[in-house]
Amino acid sequence: MAERIEQRLEDRVPELEQLERVGLFTRREIRAVLRKASALEYKIQRRALRKEDFINYIQYEINLLELIKKRRARIGYSFKKDEIENSILHRVHSLFNRATGKWKEDVQLWLSHVAFCKQWNAKHQLSKVFSSMLAIHPNKPALWIMAAKWEMETQLSSESARHLFLRALRFHPECPKLYQEYFRMELMHAEKQRKEKKEFEQAKMDLGEFNYSEEILSGEMARIIYRDAAQKIKGVEFHLAVLSIAKLFDFTQDLQKEILESLQTKYADDPLTWDFMARRELQLGSLQSTEHTTKQMKVSEMTQREERCCAVFEEAVRAVPTEDMWKCYITFCLERYNRKTNSEELKQKRLERTLSVFNKAHESSLLPEALYKQWLQLLLESNLFEKATEVAEAATKHFSLSVETWQMRLQVLIQLKSDDVTRCFEEAVKHVKSKGTLPLWTLWVEWSEGTNSKEDTEALYQRSLHATTPSESVTMKEKYLDWTYRNGGYKKVKRVFTSLCENRPFSLDFFRKMIQIEKEQESCKMLHLREYYERALREFGSTDSDLWLEYIKEELSHPHGKPENCGSIHWRAMKMLQGDLVEDFVSKYTLLQTGHL
Repeated sequence: MAERIEQRLEDRVPELEQLERVGLFTRREIRAVLRKASALEYKIQRRALRKEDFINYIQYEINLLELIKKRRARIGYSFKKDEIENSILHRVHSLFNRATGKWKEDVQLWLSHVAFCKQWNAKHQLSKVFSSMLAIHPNKPALWIMAAKWEMETQLSSESARHLFLRALRFHPECPKLYQEYFRMELMHAEKQRKEKKEFEQAKMDLGEFNYSEEILSGEMARIIYRDAAQKIKGVEFHLAVLSIAKLFDFTQDLQKEILESLQTKYADDPLTWDFMARRELQLGSLQSTEHTTKQMKVSEMTQREERCCAVFEEAVRAVPTEDMWKCYITFCLERYNRKTNSEELKQKRLERTLSVFNKAHESSLLPEALYKQWLQLLLESNLFEKATEVAEAATKHFSLSVETWQMRLQVLIQLKSDDVTRCFEEAVKHVKSKGTLPLWTLWVEWSEGTNSKEDTEALYQRSLHATTPSESVTMKEKYLDWTYRNGGYKKVKRVFTSLCENRPFSLDFFRKMIQIEKEQESCKMLHLREYYERALREFGSTDSDLWLEYIKEELSHPHGKPENCGSIHWRAMKMLQGDLVEDFVSKYTLLQTGHL
């Protein structure tokens, strides 16, 4: 091993000598590079190889290359690159090859090598890297696409790119993304050839030796790819994706027409098809802007285009009366409403249209639950409070078991300071099962705190403890304790705490809150603190080491604490705590004894 390392370091000597000779590095820096290289070499020549050692070595070499680049720029020296940089580049490629050979499955390692090749323009090496990577990871379409794009865009080889896509499709015959990118590549190739041909014709050059196939120029290859893919890949999304790609090229009108016809024939009942057809009206027949185009003309034209879109959507909801179809229609209306415009007239039309569509979907009983919230927000923003109350009530009739919908209705009533809040809360808890009702009870008591008498609020808190599930009642106990202290003082909160302790379960925060309340009193009694800590430890002593430490600290710091109790508390903690918590407790207790905690 030592001989191999010695040899590799000797191989560096010529490049390092050159660096010193041309004034890029000092002798001291050269020695530092050799020391660092020696240490890195030892790490990658061990029997038990580690990936991190290779990554660190590669990163060091890359940093060295960057430093040389900066030094060259600073002193304006651009010679001897073969002897200096090429030697380092060769070493980095060699390190990457060893690393990817050892950890073949690590895609990120391969991609790092790809990125390095691109950065240093190592085209020949990159071709080899792609070839090796795809042989090991043929199951990743994204890697095939990356390799094909490089061939097409950097190497300017449509033939190689095509070959890669065809190989990729043998592994992934139903991958939409591969077909989309292959489709795009063929159109890019056609566009490139069309430009070349046009330039030759403009220069009046003889095209005899250049063979421009009419099929390729017209995008026929892309059409073949689309037809092949359409037989294997089902779903509107793929057709829409290739259509959006085709739209980027100005010679694909016939191809676009074919895709559109296929879309309408095969997926006539799919909401996405209708959504696309409707939105298409926004782009069709747009007004050519001239200096004589007035603001009013622009508004009028935009209104007409939006109305054409809505006419298609209206036809769509009749043809495909589903929640998804209405959702597409409403989403479109909301998008248009949220667009900025200086025209109040257009803004008002968009609002009226959106509210009307919400209403129609609701009357058809096809408005999704999630959209009721957006409808209500819009109504409240527009000060249509009576309608908002009506809609909120209708939503809870449709989704009577949904806590979120009741919560939404209640928030509307609370915001409008309605007299029906209490009645609505009663109705809500009657309809919704006890599990999951915590948000309703939380909202109810918070509203009551600011509206009702203390007696009514307390009665509500006590009722909530029985109405919620045991796990949810934990939160209500914490809130009840906090509210009691704020509104009834120390003596009242002590009584409530004792009463609440009769029914499990509890949270640790419930006990910590009571401990905090006790500490806030002028005559904070250690006797009471011990009681609260002991209650808390009965529930959480086996799972929380910090609680024991807090108890010990209290005994040590309180004026009436008993430091002699600490040994007994420590002994109990060691018996009660489970698993790794014992070790955690011991280390923290040691820090406490030495005054570091």
